[in-house]
Formats: sequence, C-alpha cells, structure tokens
Amino acid sequence: MCLGIPGRIVETAADDDLALVDVAGVGRHINTGLLAGEELRQGDWILIHMGFAMERIGEQEAVESLAGLQATSDAYTAELLSLTGPRQR
Repeated sequence: MCLGIPGRIVETAADDDLALVDVAGVGRHINTGLLAGEELRQGDWILIHMGFAMERIGEQEAVESLAGLQATSDAYTAELLSLTGPRQR
C-alpha cells in the first residue's frame, strides 16, 4: 500500500523537474519529472509519494485527503494516549 500526501505548488522551475510545494505548512522540493507532460502552475494540487509528484489532483480531492489523514492522525494519537495513560481497573 502506498500513501500519497497532497501538496500545493508554491513555485515551479522552468529548467528542471523540481517544484517548491507546501505540504501541510512545510515547504518541500518535490520532483515533478513523472508529470513532464502536464503544465504545472503555482496553486496546483499534486499527490506526492516518496518525494515525487504522482499526479495532479483537484482541490476538493486534496481537501478530502487531508481531512482523512488528519482523522487518522487524531485516532492514532488518541490510541497512543490511551495506552500510556493511567490504567483503569
């Protein structure tokens, strides 16, 4: 199973396959070479896996994916807290 993380393009470089992408508030340089046939622009959403842009996605899909990732993170954090908190008898 692969996990793709949505990110929004902040800046593209005309002469190489890298773009500066906002991933959950953090700027990352992402390789866009796999999307060479697409004209990527500032503000476009992409799905990222292992530092590579896998596909361009719509804003609605990005928002839904981010909400799902946040819900999973919240559930995981709650589970960890329940395991490390005081034991109930």
